[in-house]
Amino acid sequence: MELLSSVLGGSLGYIIPFLFVLTIVVFFHELGHFLVARWCGVKVEAFSIGFGPELFGRNDKKGTRWKLSAIPLGGYVRFSGDENEASVPDQDALSRMSEEDRKGAFQTKPVWQRAAVVAAGPIANFILAILIFAGLFFFYGKAETLPRVDVVRVGSAAEIAGIQPGDIVVSINGNEISSFTDLQRVVSASADLPVQIGLDRSGELVEVTAVPERQEVTDRFGNKQKIGILGIQRNATQDDVTVVRYGPIEALAEGVNETWFIVERTGGYIAGLFAGREDPDQLGGPIRVAQISGQVASFGILPLINLTAVLSVSIGLLNLLPVPMLDGGHLMFYAAEAARGKPLAPKVQEYGFRIGITLVLMLMVFATWNDLRLLISP
Repeated sequence: MELLSSVLGGSLGYIIPFLFVLTIVVFFHELGHFLVARWCGVKVEAFSIGFGPELFGRNDKKGTRWKLSAIPLGGYVRFSGDENEASVPDQDALSRMSEEDRKGAFQTKPVWQRAAVVAAGPIANFILAILIFAGLFFFYGKAETLPRVDVVRVGSAAEIAGIQPGDIVVSINGNEISSFTDLQRVVSASADLPVQIGLDRSGELVEVTAVPERQEVTDRFGNKQKIGILGIQRNATQDDVTVVRYGPIEALAEGVNETWFIVERTGGYIAGLFAGREDPDQLGGPIRVAQISGQVASFGILPLINLTAVLSVSIGLLNLLPVPMLDGGHLMFYAAEAARGKPLAPKVQEYGFRIGITLVLMLMVFATWNDLRLLISP
């Protein structure tokens, strides 16, 4: 009984933070679709958090069914004229609709309106992330440590590049570096890539080129990640840490910068996958997200809220991939429709959606396999 309680307690420690993070991200994504659809005069039949059987729900005055469903791994907004939750057109239903009903169907709207409705989901994710980051910067500020080099490891990329103890890193690839954390984030995303580093060496500006070495590192929870390492160390004390405070406008600008950094890093990883530079084993699925959510939650609510912003950006980017079934796939079809002056043939769209769902399922299986392999590995 004691063992069972321990297992259940440990599972809840992951599940509750995971559901907290995922529900917020999914809700805002679907809310983006919903609000723009309503603005365009599209009838929304259902707004669901989760998939599968409905647990509970209610209808609003306009006939939309707001519901919570049994499988909490996503959500959807279903429009009039949709065959399923992925907004695949239901041609039979459309042909049987009255003229009045067709006015509220998603598929009868101009292509620019359909594109706006679809794009609104990922855009809502980016807006959510910006607002979360901005709120954290405004209310709590940003802790910064001078990016001074105290130790250079023998044989490291930093030593090869000529970086010396006492150097202060002022820029990387022309971008200003204001803290040691900024330095670590840029370097970690630049494994095996040459970076131009500007150094303040006793008041003199020195430029060097370094190639961060790709290394596998393990965090305090045992999670392994392959990142770029320069081989430098900062021996900071509490007195070296400065908390920078931001006003509303500055905090919002920092929120945009933080969101853009995640977009760049994620985009760089995806590009690196296709170029063969990045390891596909780093891809994670729901199990890993749940695990990380629980680990981050152990530090408090603020780190968990920060993780919500990071995951929101990732979900937004994932949905913009040009894969049928995802928002990006719909936008790809609408771009082709705008260029041709008419929609793609129903059969072409049908085959596209079949290919899309196959690719999405393959990605989910691969990511879940990575999660399980990491869980059972010593």
